Amino acid sequence: MPNIHPNPDIDLQQISTRNTHACQIVVGCASVLPTLADMWQALGDALSDTAALAAQVTRLSAELERVRLDRANLRAAMRATLAAHADGEPNPLWYLQDELSAQESASAVSRRLR
Repeated sequence: MPNIHPNPDIDLQQISTRNTHACQIVVGCASVLPTLADMWQALGDALSDTAALAAQVTRLSAELERVRLDRANLRAAMRATLAAHADGEPNPLWYLQDELSAQESASAVSRRLR
């Protein structure tokens, strides 16, 4: 899955690669200077947090993208409803009802998959 996020300045792959290299440096330094074990452990723990944060950014970015798509679809349905009303269609709210139903169905499927 590609790293999808709204900030193109954040390169999660590059961050992950740098984090891996930093972890290797800490392991190497810890083997040479074992008297500083507590310090190396603290640095290793901090570097481990980076992987969790990257996963969180990826998850939140995907969720944000889904919400943006939902909102865009709702706006399109609202515009279609207004245009249908202006055109005198018998049931102009159908467009909005259809989109709301589609989003509710997708949400229900998403909840079942969790």
